[in-house]
Amino acid sequence: MKLHDQGGRGHTIRDYYSASQLRMDRWSTLRETMESLQRAGPAGRSADKLARRAAELLEALAPIELYFAFPGAAAFEHMRRLLEARNIDDLSHVVRRVARALTSGAYRRRSIQLVGETGDNEDFEDESTLPVDARALGRPYFEVLVVDDVNEHHERFLKASLQRMRRVEDPFIYEAVVAPSVEDALIAVLFNPNIQAVVVRPGLSLKSRNKLDILKRYLDRVGDDETVDAMEPWDYGPELCRLIARIRPELDAYLITDRSVEEIAGLDLGLCRRVFYNQEDFLELHLNILRGVNRRYKTPFFSALKEYSKQPTGVFHAMPISRGKSISRSHWIQDMGAFYGPNIFLAETSATSGGLDSLLEPRGPIKEAQLAAARAFGSKQTFFATNGTSTCNKIVVQALVRPGDIVLVDRDCHKSHHYGLVLAGAQVVYLESYPLHEYSMYGAAPLSEIKGKLLELRAAGKLDRVRMVLLTNCTFDGIVYNVQRVMQECLAIKKDLVFLWDEAWFAFARFDPTYRERTAMEVANRLRQTLRTPEHAAAWKAQQEALRDADDQAWLDARLLAPPDARVRVYATQSTHKTLTALRQGSMIHVNDQDFKGEVEEAFHEAYMTHTSTSPNYQIIASLDVGRRQVELEGFEFVQRQIESAMAIRRAVADHPLLSKYFRVLSPADMIPERHRESGVTRYYDKERGWTDIWECWASDEFVLDPTRITLLVGATGWDGDTFKTKVLMDRYGIQINKTSRNTVLFMTNIGTTRSSVAYLIEVLVEIAKELDEVQDDASKMERLAFEKRVSSLIEHVPPLPDFSRFHDAFRSPGATPEGDLRAAFFLAYDEEMCDYVELDEKLLERLEGGEELVSAAFIIPYPPGFPILVPGQVISPQILRFMMALDVSEIHGFRPDLGLRVFNENALKSAEKTKSNGRS
Repeated sequence: MKLHDQGGRGHTIRDYYSASQLRMDRWSTLRETMESLQRAGPAGRSADKLARRAAELLEALAPIELYFAFPGAAAFEHMRRLLEARNIDDLSHVVRRVARALTSGAYRRRSIQLVGETGDNEDFEDESTLPVDARALGRPYFEVLVVDDVNEHHERFLKASLQRMRRVEDPFIYEAVVAPSVEDALIAVLFNPNIQAVVVRPGLSLKSRNKLDILKRYLDRVGDDETVDAMEPWDYGPELCRLIARIRPELDAYLITDRSVEEIAGLDLGLCRRVFYNQEDFLELHLNILRGVNRRYKTPFFSALKEYSKQPTGVFHAMPISRGKSISRSHWIQDMGAFYGPNIFLAETSATSGGLDSLLEPRGPIKEAQLAAARAFGSKQTFFATNGTSTCNKIVVQALVRPGDIVLVDRDCHKSHHYGLVLAGAQVVYLESYPLHEYSMYGAAPLSEIKGKLLELRAAGKLDRVRMVLLTNCTFDGIVYNVQRVMQECLAIKKDLVFLWDEAWFAFARFDPTYRERTAMEVANRLRQTLRTPEHAAAWKAQQEALRDADDQAWLDARLLAPPDARVRVYATQSTHKTLTALRQGSMIHVNDQDFKGEVEEAFHEAYMTHTSTSPNYQIIASLDVGRRQVELEGFEFVQRQIESAMAIRRAVADHPLLSKYFRVLSPADMIPERHRESGVTRYYDKERGWTDIWECWASDEFVLDPTRITLLVGATGWDGDTFKTKVLMDRYGIQINKTSRNTVLFMTNIGTTRSSVAYLIEVLVEIAKELDEVQDDASKMERLAFEKRVSSLIEHVPPLPDFSRFHDAFRSPGATPEGDLRAAFFLAYDEEMCDYVELDEKLLERLEGGEELVSAAFIIPYPPGFPILVPGQVISPQILRFMMALDVSEIHGFRPDLGLRVFNENALKSAEKTKSNGRS
């Protein structure tokens, strides 16, 4: 079946990445079709054609609407009957009400009458445009999925029975939607983000009678068809609870069963919160549903802060701004009070009592809020931070790394890791990420690189000193590791390794089934279960037999298994404020460490005290609490929209002939070498084939590309990335982005991205492309040659990215292994007498190529690309110097153009050698 938009362009199911987008567009198209049919009149060829089109649209919507409570089966059948009777006016009215209610969210706030009412042209306010106070006073709406294969009469009875349990004092309002089978239930929870609770009854069947390509695509995400097909009917309910726990673990499930207590007690019921034994107690079920949702809705600290702000208090402590007193009494800063409003100041305090709590020693609502966050993000412990993920990284490194410990870290990681390793006194082994020379960016560190370094240290007898592997997941540019493979194979070489995953840009990933599989906490929980199974123990034993007496190359080539007694020790730091709802600098540390209580807790507490302010901002803490509430209740929906927005941009650039002339969205094939893409997937969208199912490559490949990061190649415009960002996007159009490279700019969608924002971006890019075309049409021959030269320099003549050279011998341990003492070099540079400056020129290059060794005394960080190309103690190679000389960026941290490169002199290197020798003796 082919549907058409207003412009007449054909769209098929393959053109849609998202089922929810498909649904909304079909309702919109149906509304437009009915309006055209009204204008065409009741008869004639045009009317017949439009009526057939309306029938096709209703037929296409029918299998989708089974999974939603609104507009509901009865209203949908009513629309079909109206079309059959050619009652065009009434049908147009009903369709218009449905489309507007879905677009505005009005069905969440009040009952929308669709059957038996005609005539009015009521407009529904968009929920997002309502005053904040009005929205806050309303009761949140959700839907409950009841899974049971019942007839139409019994379905109405189930819905009506739950509806009768409603009370005015209920904190929420919900509607029920009924699915008959295991497959339908799985489609529903993936398809319908309004579902917050699932009631599994004993009459459910296995297979769906609903056949639609996009629904099959959703079912494929769940996988493991053989296991499901092999189940007996009495296992359907418990297995469904387990499957739903895998794909949407935030949901509550309630199992109604006629099996014995003894049988049920031994089963893994996934997210099941309560089992009801063969009873129809709808009031008890209703109360449990409300209590389950309320458990996620509670915000312990935010609620405590709101209550505190209402209390009359006398302030006799620091902070004149508390309660807004210093503002309300002022004659000169009243505009600040007017801008921010009173509540932010009423809630501003340094008090830790009176219903509040201390972030440094939480025992009350902050402790409860952190426990709720641990539940939401799948960790064993979660800690809030009010000064960003840079500080979180330093806390974890300081808590876990002792002076002299060896840490493996990707060299192009965030600078906070480098500084954290300096503070901890770590011996650093930098891992080389694969380079993307043509785009002036790095990818990520291949597993072979990580394993190779571990095996090198094992051969040198230093494996006992290796403490941590520190990696960025996902990278700023969207490269995502296969977290399970990395941890499994590294633990096979050293079974007590600690992993720190910097997920600063990946907090949202927990709330999408595909993304979640590559998050640190999800993999840690799965690994803890896997290592305990007898099947894993047998497989590991067989592999060890096969690898007995094998050389390191065999270990590199094998897909290693961790020993059953390996310790799962995983930390993740997340910038909640970057990808979820939180105030600036609101971050979290998630812990899933089997040895945390016995080995780390005290050290972690001290590190946390070292880096955390004694006057933390309560507004940031409250925003973390509220942000957690949001993602537990609507994170799935918002992340789906985020992905949809990114995919819409990818498709627009690929399909538009003018845009594709000057711009190109980099694909997985552009950003991930073929050897790391086992699935063979090269792009997420193809003009001819439509969308690729990303979960295939996300299940298998060593690296995948986060589709919400859109790296746009802009070199063909003649502008470098930095100029395109500042002079074009920001100055002319007010579009803000974070990252650029020499010839790319990075657009990131987030949970706040709207379709209007996407449309505006596409409009801007089209306008830029048109202007470039016009300029080229009017250009002289010399102007065209100059433009082509600029384009060539940006696309074809990009300076190659340098590798990490090595630490100078004065800052290295004895032996051939590559670890270096970053701390010794960093603090040695504090002494001005130990440092010189050298000018960045051809003479210096000749000196290096002639064999002279110069050693950096500082971190040198050009923006872009934004990572250290030199660190203290590193030998400056000719390759690095050529890269610096070719850079045309205005911002290089650690480099003074007036003086040159800061390097250690001979006295410094002799002093370092002497200190090292004394340390050994």
